[in-house]
Amino acid sequence: MASIRASTAADAPSLARIYGWHVLNGTGTFETEAPDAAEMASRREAIVAKGLPWLVAEQDGLVLGFAYANHFRPRGAYRFCLEDSIYLAPEAAKQGLGTRLLRELIDQCTVLGARQMLAVIGDSANAGSIGVHRRLGFEHTGVMKAAGWKFDAWRDVVIMQLALGEGAETPARDRTAA
Repeated sequence: MASIRASTAADAPSLARIYGWHVLNGTGTFETEAPDAAEMASRREAIVAKGLPWLVAEQDGLVLGFAYANHFRPRGAYRFCLEDSIYLAPEAAKQGLGTRLLRELIDQCTVLGARQMLAVIGDSANAGSIGVHRRLGFEHTGVMKAAGWKFDAWRDVVIMQLALGEGAETPARDRTAA
């Protein structure tokens, strides 16, 4: 069984391999050119420097997937609202790993004091991502129709949302990165 741990800089080639596959073969991301390991290392470092989690699932020394959270938007008012991202190696799909990664990400972001988590899901036909988010309590909050053009077709963006911790029930309190 795969273990989930905090990512390290040494994971960058694996992150690039996994994410690159999705860029070139999937519609879960609207990026069209696969970033290399150096770029993925830079992206990872920017997230971790904010005190936000970037997790990997690993089995027998092989990274099978990753998940991370980032602020939904850079403006200060959004500091309690995080957006999640999850990507699995193709061979790791449909084994519950995405659910495990997302559950751990939610837990860590809740401890940081985040109040809302958004899933901005590329392609309304992305049943896997929509399903894993729904299983963990995310609610469908909207669709941006035909927001992206990839693989010679218009793609929707599905928005799902989960309240974390106290959600919007109490005033926000600044803590660490969230």
